[in-house]
Amino acid sequence: MDPNGKLMQLGKIEGDAIRLVSASKVWIDHNTLYQCEDCLIDITRGSTDVTISNNWLRNQDKVMLRGHDDGYIRDKNMKVTVTFNHFGPNCNQRMPRVRHGFAHLANNFYQGWTKYAIGGSMSPSIKSQSNLFIAPKSGNKERNGFGGAKLPYTNEQRFQVADARSVWSLTSSSGVLQCTRASRC
Repeated sequence: MDPNGKLMQLGKIEGDAIRLVSASKVWIDHNTLYQCEDCLIDITRGSTDVTISNNWLRNQDKVMLRGHDDGYIRDKNMKVTVTFNHFGPNCNQRMPRVRHGFAHLANNFYQGWTKYAIGGSMSPSIKSQSNLFIAPKSGNKERNGFGGAKLPYTNEQRFQVADARSVWSLTSSSGVLQCTRASRC
């Protein structure tokens, strides 16, 4: 559906686990995603105000993409928060890759990567705070040093970022919740 509630043709479906197109005010929480044909989470075409939290993303080449393509200027207004997620093992790249817009990455656990963990193109703003990176034993050990972007959040959208030493415990329940009728989540 487009923002006006009409059906919108998306073209060929590329094999993403979760794909947001022109979506806003979306919360993607407590999923375990792996081994998709294309990307685990794809957020494009002007989507904004998206929070991705408490997910376990593993065994994937392209993990997360923010932004449709280099020329799609509506993505300049995109705001995405990625927090309390566990990336890995066996993730190659795009945790996330950000085209245009703004991404706030806080308190995530990066358990190795092959190509790169965080990347950006088309002048995005990326604020990386208190993430825990465990470098792979072989291959590329580079991580872009983001951190200086100003947070474009209202007071209601701001949250306290925990110290990186807390990331192990903050991400320990990432992924699908183990609920039963007796335990309730």
